[in-house]
Amino acid sequence: MRAFVTGSTGMVGSNLVHLLVEKGYEVRALVRSEKKGEEMLGHLKGVSLILGDMENVQAFAGNLPGCNVLFHTAAYFREYYAPGEHEKKLQKINVAATIELLKAAEAQKVEKVIYVSAVGVIGAEPDGSPANEATPPGKGSYQNLYFRSKLEAEKEIDAFLQNHSLPVVLILPGVIVGPRDAGPTPSGQFLLDYMHRRIPAVIKGGMCIVDVRDVALAMVEAVDKGRSGERYIIGGHFMMMEELLRILEEVTGIPGPKWKAPNFLAGVAGHLAVLQSRMSGKPPTITPDTVRMIQGKKRLDSTKAIRELGVQFRAPRDTAVDTVAWFKEHGYVKG
Repeated sequence: MRAFVTGSTGMVGSNLVHLLVEKGYEVRALVRSEKKGEEMLGHLKGVSLILGDMENVQAFAGNLPGCNVLFHTAAYFREYYAPGEHEKKLQKINVAATIELLKAAEAQKVEKVIYVSAVGVIGAEPDGSPANEATPPGKGSYQNLYFRSKLEAEKEIDAFLQNHSLPVVLILPGVIVGPRDAGPTPSGQFLLDYMHRRIPAVIKGGMCIVDVRDVALAMVEAVDKGRSGERYIIGGHFMMMEELLRILEEVTGIPGPKWKAPNFLAGVAGHLAVLQSRMSGKPPTITPDTVRMIQGKKRLDSTKAIRELGVQFRAPRDTAVDTVAWFKEHGYVKG
């Protein structure tokens, strides 16, 4: 089997490439930086690095022939917290380029596509029960520009499937945490901030956290088991913030914050963090959207993925142990 992976140096993409190699796949890995690609994936046998960018699909589409499956993990995400107007770029990369890629894959005889969406495209159930794949979008699905772009991409994929035969399976992960988070992602940055004692308070609420390796395995299982046009929530475990911080305190030996921030102060902190990020050029520690998500305590129902894909979720403590170890090993932790 031969796979093409976009976003291969991102956390999901890099873990996916490692898993594919373990399972005997040949992999063509799309990278924006050849240097970063070599650092993260160059040691793997059977992996060919393809230099390219989702802003120019046709420039790398010639590498699709011969691939059995396309895993599309690339997205414009972290950058949109930086200064500037981002809605057009979110639309161009996350929506228009995704459909262009699907058309190119079909033209090049790719047999199946596994597309990574986001659980932000669905809302919370009014009664507090876990949201499932049929739960309609919530207010946050439109307020957050990234989630909105993913929601629009899903609509375009649905329209594509009405007139094309290429199977496309949609994967909706919870908040992803895990090793190989070179970015780091906002969740990885939160863990690093904890390890550097920069988390002053507990936000009241919780969220569904999933190990990136469980997401990667679900994507691989979807190649044979996933049904075209279907969404699969890969939600992991729902955790209150107090529980998450207790695990981090146990794993790292670093005392966690005890003060529980009032809801309005947590929201203010999110806005201030974004402003600081735009001045410093560094990703924000937290955002208003993150605060709203935590305070909303949205639970996710992964029953469909468990039943159809055979998904299992490892213990959150195991994820914390491995992620902390990876950050330490790769020099992200000072002192």
